[in-house]
Amino acid sequence: MNKKEKIDLILRRTVEVYNKESLLKKLNGEKKLVVKFGADPSRPDLHLGHTVPLRALKILQELGHEIVFVIGDFTAMIGDPSGKSKTRPSLSFDETRKNGETYFKQVAKILDPNKIRIVYNSEWLGKMNFEDVIKLCCKYTVARILERDDFSNRFKNNVPIGIHEFLYPLMQGYDSVALQADIEIGGTDQTFNLLVGRELQKDYGQESQDVMCFPLLVGTDGKEKMSKSLGNYIGVDEAPEVMYEKAMRIPDDVLFDYFRLTTDLDLNKVSDLMKKDVVEAHKLYAREIIKMYHNEDAIKNAEERYSTVAGGGVPQNLETICIEKSRIENGIVLIDLLVESGIVPSKSEGRRMIQQKGISVNGNKEEDINKIIYYNDFVNEELIIQKGKKCFKKIKINNC
Repeated sequence: MNKKEKIDLILRRTVEVYNKESLLKKLNGEKKLVVKFGADPSRPDLHLGHTVPLRALKILQELGHEIVFVIGDFTAMIGDPSGKSKTRPSLSFDETRKNGETYFKQVAKILDPNKIRIVYNSEWLGKMNFEDVIKLCCKYTVARILERDDFSNRFKNNVPIGIHEFLYPLMQGYDSVALQADIEIGGTDQTFNLLVGRELQKDYGQESQDVMCFPLLVGTDGKEKMSKSLGNYIGVDEAPEVMYEKAMRIPDDVLFDYFRLTTDLDLNKVSDLMKKDVVEAHKLYAREIIKMYHNEDAIKNAEERYSTVAGGGVPQNLETICIEKSRIENGIVLIDLLVESGIVPSKSEGRRMIQQKGISVNGNKEEDINKIIYYNDFVNEELIIQKGKKCFKKIKINNC
């Protein structure tokens, strides 16, 4: 792609741009721009929703601009209140650094890690004294802070708001001042904070950064935004087989957005394929993301596994969980085994799945929430547990 095509590709994914005229002038100029991106160290595991702005950064990186990742180790001690109905728990300094390392290992699948400048906002925020903080607070009024929907809703509903939470957008905005950022990129949930940066730069005598806001990708449930806590995500570090199966579950009415926001495929060809055969469109998407985050060689095995499971069979090469024989000599409660093996996240979810006839043991539906698994239930010291139609785990006694 030429320069214009790359810029158009970035803009096709944005929801809002502040200020588009200024942004285009900068991007079409010769200056090497400072592009700021705030990395949230409270969420180190990346999913496809996170890749939407990251893929825009990749293009900007290819255009020769400097990508600056701001690790919010100092702001994380407040906890970003964006979109939250209550005060978020803060992280320790060590937690933010550890999460930051995990984050960048995954980011390297998208961006050239050798061309990223990594900074920690404790470098400047940690040096501010109380007088500096007061001067920063003078730049904004309570009324303007309360324009943010989450603060406004909490205030109207008498939900406590800590004074420290009001400081978060100011601190994030000041990051732009410290870096003298030309452009900042973020999700629509960060729009208020990104615009604070524009205004603070003006107050500190700098040219205001231009802001690009990207949409929040809808999860595989087709309803809520993609989130690991909701279980509706496709992780960039997940196994190819898992990615393929999840891609096939994306609702038809949001599949085009997945193509538009997370791939570089020709959208006209995608649209034509979806009209002709939406199942093949799902397969194309599954192959594309496996190729992007793993390699083409992994596609065949993922497809074969999906075909086997979709046909009602048990796939080969199941994830195996080992258990000591002594653990089952007196029996082990099935629900405990479901949680221990990671098939369900909690006992309550295990009970719910059994009650809804969503759990099978060695091919037989289990309906007893008090079911106890004994040694005799194993076949050749192996037990196959299935959740729903496509999630399988092998429980093996002793050595794996």
